[in-house]
Amino acid sequence: MAARVTTLAFLGVEARPVEVEVQLTAGEQKFVLVGLGDKAVAESRERVRAAFAGLGLAMPGRRIICNLAPADLPKEGSHYDLPIALAVMAAMGVIPPDALEGWAAMGELSLDGRITASAGALPAAVAAGALGLGLICPEASGPEAAWSGSTPILAPPSLVALVNHFRGTQALSPPEPGALTEGAPAPDLREVRGQETARRALEIAAAGGHNLLLTGPPGAGKSMMAARLPGLLPPLSAAELLETSMVHSVAGLIARGELTRARPFRAPHHSATMAALTGGGARIRPGEASLAHNGVLFLDELPEFSAQALDSLRQPLETGEITVARAAGHVRYPARFQLVAAQNPCKCGKGGEGRGACGRAPRCQVDYRARVSGPFLDRIDLHVEVPAVRA
Repeated sequence: MAARVTTLAFLGVEARPVEVEVQLTAGEQKFVLVGLGDKAVAESRERVRAAFAGLGLAMPGRRIICNLAPADLPKEGSHYDLPIALAVMAAMGVIPPDALEGWAAMGELSLDGRITASAGALPAAVAAGALGLGLICPEASGPEAAWSGSTPILAPPSLVALVNHFRGTQALSPPEPGALTEGAPAPDLREVRGQETARRALEIAAAGGHNLLLTGPPGAGKSMMAARLPGLLPPLSAAELLETSMVHSVAGLIARGELTRARPFRAPHHSATMAALTGGGARIRPGEASLAHNGVLFLDELPEFSAQALDSLRQPLETGEITVARAAGHVRYPARFQLVAAQNPCKCGKGGEGRGACGRAPRCQVDYRARVSGPFLDRIDLHVEVPAVRA
């Protein structure tokens, strides 16, 4: 017996179709999984076996060969559990052979047969709809997947509920999209007293989408003003909302299917690595620059970031996207953000003037600011001095 189920592999925010092919053959009773899967995919055999046992369903006493095609495309993540289990059940005759036609599936299985949430439900639903398929996803991911529009969605809580649906004994209702919120109230620029020049520069940056660098001593209000920039920006448009939500979906940041029209505001610590800013890691997750897509990326203590990490942002500041190149392939993430950076005049903080001035000025200031490369600073449109404020 043989069966086939469609699922999806994620390359950035792009979801590519993958065929899960299962064949039951004569020979030693063994579950063989092939197709260039990572450790999480290889472990799906045990999760599927345990989920079947939780349903009181025995694995067939034959050799099970499961192929994830195309075989040269790397497969990562635990969302292959559900399509593998469905393909095995179809090959066993538990599910009618034609029941899975027209559907793609994704989801992680727990040991008792429940289907738990997986990241990437929204881009998976969009890709399935483009292929003319519906999407079977976990119940917790259903409200998120429903935002894809006209794509049919099935969101079962467990394997047994899905089997009953296909057998016609317990129909599943399509999920409703999650709530669309305006987000938490953004900090108000009216709370900033003084600093008229910096406030005016912030308004100009908001109006023109300019990158901004604030330079001043500690306590001058640089971080306070940067945090108030999103409150000056308009809410996300419908197209921007979909783009931003797809990145956040891949990163697993959407809870209960709730989308927000508030602009993203990301403020990574200055110890962040290049991979943390631009994306990367074993599974090439989106970095802070992509999570700030259509929003604001705030880099406080700018010269304290590593030179390599800052220079890695030069290309996305120009092109609005990041391409992470690996030996196994290239992954593209959108990264069209507005950069706001803040720095002290020198390492000591105060600079060369006023009370508590640096005793090594101006050499300390020159050395400190030289940590940031000229080509990076050239991509920042507005450079504003923020003086200390008296009580």
